[in-house]
Amino acid sequence: MFEFSQRLEKGLETLGIEISPEAVDRLSVYFRELKKWGRKVNLIAKSTSDEQIVENHFLDSLTILPLLDGTNTHLLDIGTGAGFPALVCKAARPELTVTLVEPRLKRVSFLGHIVRTLGLGEVKILSCRVEEEEQLPAAGKFTHITARAVTEISSFLQMVERFSPMGPQLICMKGPKWQEELAVASEVLSQSSYVLNRVVERDLPFSKAKRNILIFDVNELNRKK
Repeated sequence: MFEFSQRLEKGLETLGIEISPEAVDRLSVYFRELKKWGRKVNLIAKSTSDEQIVENHFLDSLTILPLLDGTNTHLLDIGTGAGFPALVCKAARPELTVTLVEPRLKRVSFLGHIVRTLGLGEVKILSCRVEEEEQLPAAGKFTHITARAVTEISSFLQMVERFSPMGPQLICMKGPKWQEELAVASEVLSQSSYVLNRVVERDLPFSKAKRNILIFDVNELNRKK
């Protein structure tokens, strides 16, 4: 029988990320419900093995957890899908505030189910697209924004530009070809309110797949008023 908790804990140890035993228990329930719902709802690719789910979804999501330290942290996750990465981070660290944006209603239902099942507070789930100002106002008090599902850096930067007056940090989760993507995005970046601050390089613990977390901060000289 597959032991999610053991696999998760071994991966976290390799990554140097610490979470509480209670957090591991919550993530175990999350995994179980993901598997159960996944039989009927398209949450992740059905061919994904249990080992791949742990590494490519749960552990990959948790690589950004060390970036979310501090009080009053509010993470906006655009196109969160089944809750990766923000809801996984929330389950690991319940004091975080998260806003999940997901336009597909079946996935929204799953997200709500996980929030209720785990008894999580300070979670807002929006069934909309990021452009919908009425549901997702630019004046939202977000400290961080991520969008794991967005494939291109340029698209991500354009998508979140309207939030820049509030100064949230951008967390862009990329694979090994991030430098090529960044080069393609150079024109968009030159007109953006954001500047690349640093890149955190990680190897996933089992596959050794390369992950790069690009961290963008508002450039005060370019900030859109």
